[in-house]
Amino acid sequence: MKTNKRILIITDDDYNPNKILNYPEYRYSKGYAKLGHHILVFNYSMVLKSFNPFKSKTIGAKLYKKKVDQLLIKNMKSYQPDIVIMFFPRDLNYESISLMRENWPDAVFIGHDGDAWPKLQKSPRIETAKGLDILTATNNGIYLDDYRQAGVPLCAFMPNAVDPDLEHRYVVSEKWQSDILWVGKTKHSADSSDTLREELVQKLSTMKNCAIYGCENYPKIGTLDYIYSICGAKIGVHVNAINSVKLYHSDRLSHYLACGTFVLSKRVPDTDLLFEDKVHIRYFDSIDEFFDLADYYLKHEEERKQIADAGMNRAHKEYNCEKIAQYYLELIENGSYNAPWF
Repeated sequence: MKTNKRILIITDDDYNPNKILNYPEYRYSKGYAKLGHHILVFNYSMVLKSFNPFKSKTIGAKLYKKKVDQLLIKNMKSYQPDIVIMFFPRDLNYESISLMRENWPDAVFIGHDGDAWPKLQKSPRIETAKGLDILTATNNGIYLDDYRQAGVPLCAFMPNAVDPDLEHRYVVSEKWQSDILWVGKTKHSADSSDTLREELVQKLSTMKNCAIYGCENYPKIGTLDYIYSICGAKIGVHVNAINSVKLYHSDRLSHYLACGTFVLSKRVPDTDLLFEDKVHIRYFDSIDEFFDLADYYLKHEEERKQIADAGMNRAHKEYNCEKIAQYYLELIENGSYNAPWF
């Protein structure tokens, strides 16, 4: 492929103002642009919504999906992309990808999955992925194995990207300052076997000077307020919905680290390949260990700040938009990329 590539990114954004700063598509677009490539974004779901006069998404998809696919194909033929990256729009399926391939076979087709439990997604995500050349995900365990077993040609772990221009340490008012911060649900509806997260958050909700958002009757938080809450916290708590999957991490971890707070995170297999314990982050395995560590680091400010600084610097250097975009390009060219966890 030529040096300067045209990259078509197919999104599923709903322009939720609370989430708009966290959509990974924008981070990847920025990374490719900084590397000198051209980006065209096609918002599949919003185009379908613009055609659909009905409130029902299901009815709209049945009646107007072909129309959206036809418009997508026209854009592809006009743009002639070298790479197509899609983030699994709800109604884009295997037939859509087959149609794209038929009309523009020269592109490399990539999908990125940042969710756990791909088999349980509303759209037939694994079936759709069979039409791809490459599938990346933010884990290298059972969920990525679901794609491998389905026959996707190349599956690879890809960490969440951070944007240092947006995600960094801000000076915030007293309103945002707390000892311990939790943001997110207490549990995932797909799996209730791991109760550590729920028990931990419930205990935090009874304590003073803990900031909690998005669960236990506490309000949700988004936009820059989310970033400010991270910057004002002495400790950010990170626990996945499931913690037994190799390298799996939600974007909460990268947000916390990139914004410069000290992070206490539930350990997952091979997690030290991403961030090293006692250097960039501290890991825990039980609720008792979490509170022992939290108590220690709230009393030892210099140690806490030293680890927080190291974590932020590593996130900015090793997981920025440009670096992750470069990993994708290496993966396309070589079938692998040069990183400690690959």
